[in-house]
Amino acid sequence: MTRDNPERLGGCLCGAVRYCADGPLLYATHCHCTLCRRASGAPLVSWATFPTDGFHFIQGEPTCYASSPVAQRRFCPTCGTHLTFQRRDHPREIDVTIASLDQPEQVVPTNHTWVRSRLPWVHIDGHLPCFEGDPL
Repeated sequence: MTRDNPERLGGCLCGAVRYCADGPLLYATHCHCTLCRRASGAPLVSWATFPTDGFHFIQGEPTCYASSPVAQRRFCPTCGTHLTFQRRDHPREIDVTIASLDQPEQVVPTNHTWVRSRLPWVHIDGHLPCFEGDPL
């Protein structure tokens, strides 16, 4: 493990599901899309993206839900904590909810995505770049 490639651990609220992201952080974002808002019950979701080859669940089995024709989400079947998002057209990447990391303060988002779906009462301070849709 190097300083640039630390092992990051995380899991759900009840502790039934745990994961390890052993690889470099590819990017991190605040997502304002309608699907993320609905899935989380929050005004936005902050995601950290890691390579799939270094990501694995180390305890428990999450439930998988195809939230759209192009993506699936995994969450704890016991407490419902949302853990991952994975797009079929990006099979080498997996998004992890930053708040489910054991040390979420170590991952700082660098932008806002899907801001055209932003709730009007969510204030964006302007210090981070904003993308109307998906910047990929």
